[in-house]
Amino acid sequence: MKIMKLKITSILIALSLANTSCKDILETSPTTSVSEEEVFKNTDNVATVINGTWKYLNDTYFTYANPGYTAVMRTSDAMGSDVAVTTKYGYRDAYAFTELTNNRSNRVNSFWIMLYKVIDNMNNVIAKVDNAAGSVEAKNILKGRAKALRAFSYLNLASFYQFSYLKDKNAKSVPIYTEPSTAATQGHPRATLEEVYKLILNDLQDSEKLLATVVRDVKYDINIDVVNGLLARAYLQTGQWKLAAEYAAKAAKNYELMSASDYQTGFNDLGNKEWIWGHMQTNEQSVASYTFHYLDVSSAGSYYYSFMADPYFKNLFDTNDVRYTLFEWDNLPGREGFLRYKKFKFKSNLIGDIVYMRSAEMVLIEAEGYARAGEKDKAIAALNKLRIARNAKLFTGNDVDQLIAEILIERRKELWGEGFALSDILRTQGKVARKSYVDADGKPIQVEIVGADGKPKLVNGQGHRVIKFPDGSTFVQNSSYYLFSIPYEETLRNPNL
Repeated sequence: MKIMKLKITSILIALSLANTSCKDILETSPTTSVSEEEVFKNTDNVATVINGTWKYLNDTYFTYANPGYTAVMRTSDAMGSDVAVTTKYGYRDAYAFTELTNNRSNRVNSFWIMLYKVIDNMNNVIAKVDNAAGSVEAKNILKGRAKALRAFSYLNLASFYQFSYLKDKNAKSVPIYTEPSTAATQGHPRATLEEVYKLILNDLQDSEKLLATVVRDVKYDINIDVVNGLLARAYLQTGQWKLAAEYAAKAAKNYELMSASDYQTGFNDLGNKEWIWGHMQTNEQSVASYTFHYLDVSSAGSYYYSFMADPYFKNLFDTNDVRYTLFEWDNLPGREGFLRYKKFKFKSNLIGDIVYMRSAEMVLIEAEGYARAGEKDKAIAALNKLRIARNAKLFTGNDVDQLIAEILIERRKELWGEGFALSDILRTQGKVARKSYVDADGKPIQVEIVGADGKPKLVNGQGHRVIKFPDGSTFVQNSSYYLFSIPYEETLRNPNL
């Protein structure tokens, strides 16, 4: 049986996740007692498939370092320039570029299975919802959300498993499946990036129509704002600059940029006025919160403290910038001299909501889209809108190349830890930028911390420990080390890859 042949069991896994705990997920085999006919009997049941698939995407442990989709975001940042990952458990191998190139690794396997299982569940919804009992309106909402979630999964696959669309749109990417898997389903060959993005855009454009007037109750549901944001991302990936800018503006229009004080509250609350889309956590459903053990480097309840900041990253910020105040040299034993970036913090009950999309990201897409389209004034206005909100120095230059460079730096500053580092490097055909934290003589740069006795003392500052690829070569553009591998077992089961 190929990995892709998920059929109804994957749907039942999703259904069972709607009301199960992490322990149940880890220890209980999926049931097969509910028939496919019952699952798709009416629109209420179909809604449960979508809700359960969302929970599967977010709340399924493959390992403690792979708590659902948050692991994809953490991996992207660990493989970038600005997170100096410690040797603690979790992302040290991704950071060193030895894990995602290993097609037998657990993380490679879990990402592939997770994204394609979501796709197969949504293929079932799209194919079968019209025959379910219920109103046309309900069916359209379900179909719109299913197409958006399928597009989201393919957008991740297109972003991480091949180089930029603008480098070579004909490059082979990943297989496309748009029909429910059955026992007779054969493994598909890899489609080109152009084919994958055509599907993504078609799905999102369909969702745009189907969800145009839908009002949602909670921010984890997909509405027109989320669809517009996903379209903005897809248009940015494919170089459709004005469309990227226009759809980003649509996505952000109902989400005011947060205040300076809100920026320092921990990035843990779906109720933040800037958040467009995210995953809510509760005491009963808190698996995805485990990601905060890597991101949160200041709360006593955090365990790994592994996502430290590159000290050179701090130099990108103005000292009056509200984000600059989040930096702090660590003074705890065993971690002295690491640079904390206290952007993410657990809530008091050691859970935290997961951010997927914010208006700040959309403002930056708007800025980049207009800059690359040659509409400099609109680009500067968008960039400075964000900088005003962050109390940062405004951009006043006239050079378009400098403007684009500033926007890309602003993305690094604003979106640190939110999963965009590696995807931006691939998208822009850039390269990882890391260097050791040493002076001109190669000696560690010392920083001042407060010692256990309450007195200041100097210690060696800690920065990047991996500054080259595993083969000893320097970081370059379009390196195969940046790409996620297709799992070894999948290559065996699908001879058409």
